[in-house]
Amino acid sequence: MNSTELILSITAAAAAIAADIPDNAQLAVAAAAFVQLGDTLAVIAAQRDLCGDTQK
Repeated sequence: MNSTELILSITAAAAAIAADIPDNAQLAVAAAAFVQLGDTLAVIAAQRDLCGDTQK
């Protein structure tokens, strides 16, 4: 998957999720949860790189 396909896939996923969550407050909570998930995954990846750990 190239970068354009990745961006389009993420945009399509966001639109689908937003369509299923019509309440803006609930959508904001879902968005914050996905941000936290992404940040946590980034920390795990950085820690693995720092320690040379490639285990899953």
